[in-house]
Amino acid sequence: MSPKNIRLQKYCSEKGLASRRKAEEYIQKGWIKVNGEVVRELGIKIDPEKDKVELVPQAEKEKQSFKYVLLNKPVGYVTNLPKKGEKEAKDLLPPEDRKIVHAVGRLDKDSEGLLLFTNDGVLAHRLSSPKFEHEKEYEVTVDRKIADRAIKQYAKGITIGGLKTKPVIVSHLKGTTYRFILTEGKNRQIRRMLNNLGYKILKLKRLRIANYELRDLGLGEYRYV
Repeated sequence: MSPKNIRLQKYCSEKGLASRRKAEEYIQKGWIKVNGEVVRELGIKIDPEKDKVELVPQAEKEKQSFKYVLLNKPVGYVTNLPKKGEKEAKDLLPPEDRKIVHAVGRLDKDSEGLLLFTNDGVLAHRLSSPKFEHEKEYEVTVDRKIADRAIKQYAKGITIGGLKTKPVIVSHLKGTTYRFILTEGKNRQIRRMLNNLGYKILKLKRLRIANYELRDLGLGEYRYV
């Protein structure tokens, strides 16, 4: 077997056909073909350069039922796993969607702005995984101007929690408000980056995830894309 061979589930995930978990489900249902033949073996490996992989019509039809919802999360709402008495951002969505969509990534309780909810596992993985380097854009207001040397440090990457961040682009907007562009999303990354250098965040708002933009969406409002 060629060393280039990979599991069919991994290939489907990398090519955007289905998430690994969904690909396993499709294989068990007989909804994936390799070189024109239906496969039902979960451990099968294929050669990405030679083998042709396709979904049967039933799987393609299921993919068309995916939903994508953008929400402007207000401060005070948690993204997931709310504790007793906490408000969950998902509760701002229509009741019929709350059980089938999940938030892509996190946005902490003290922050506001763009959240994407979907039941598309492939898209969720691609937007969440740092290896794909999708941009996330934030508008951040701090208690004082950020020194040029700090901005240069962020551009090179700094160490937080023992791990070095990927380069973060910081540009001045007005007063003490700045634009931050990240290609990863470590837990409370911007807050930790600024706190490490002695800055206090007054407001943090996410404006964009890859090509999904907040635009004129009001606080607590949502729209389908």
